[in-house]
Amino acid sequence: MRPPARACRNRSAAGGAAALLWLLGLLGASALAAATLVVNVQTPDGRALPGAVVTVRSLDAPGRHATPVRAVMDQVNHSFAPDLLVIPVGSTVEFPNSDSVSHQIYSFSPAKRFQLPLYRGKHYPPVHFDQPGVITLGCNIHDEMLAYLLVTDAAWYGRTNTGGSFAADVPRGRYRVALWHPRLRDEETDLARELTVGEGDRAELTLRLSRSLQPAPLADRPHSWDY
Repeated sequence: MRPPARACRNRSAAGGAAALLWLLGLLGASALAAATLVVNVQTPDGRALPGAVVTVRSLDAPGRHATPVRAVMDQVNHSFAPDLLVIPVGSTVEFPNSDSVSHQIYSFSPAKRFQLPLYRGKHYPPVHFDQPGVITLGCNIHDEMLAYLLVTDAAWYGRTNTGGSFAADVPRGRYRVALWHPRLRDEETDLARELTVGEGDRAELTLRLSRSLQPAPLADRPHSWDY
């Protein structure tokens, strides 16, 4: 039986409305299309600073943060590998010991206090990090072992490359950019900046330290943040 003409018109209208919504969705997605945000970090004399941690938070969507991850920080040759790890809040980190000797890992940092008693190999379950903050890691047996975990609630994060730059694709909008480094003398709040990523395909920000970095704590054992 052939459907009434009114039903056909209703179906046609519904189809047209769906197509219009689809088109509006495409236009909205285009309006929110990502742009590349580049953050350059420099020492007071204008040289590039590799290895610094950059975090980017949206001021338009302050509750947005990165998805938790499962990370690994190993122990090799009396060192942590890697010796600086940036992870989102809610992530877990496994601490295997691939070294030829036993280690006893600890943290007294307020963001996460824990201890893994003397062990070799892979004896402990991953540690859960549910609070943002900087966590200093050491070994009760080997004082030369030092590492950092930065747990962040930012949506975008990373470390500057050898040229002192960090880049992320972000939706157009307003952002707060912050910087952290283990040897930083400047106050972190003094280095934080707010900017708007507008209509262009690229936005760029340069953060220059006002004070030189602190001396390396262990001169005979360089780390990834020692330059």
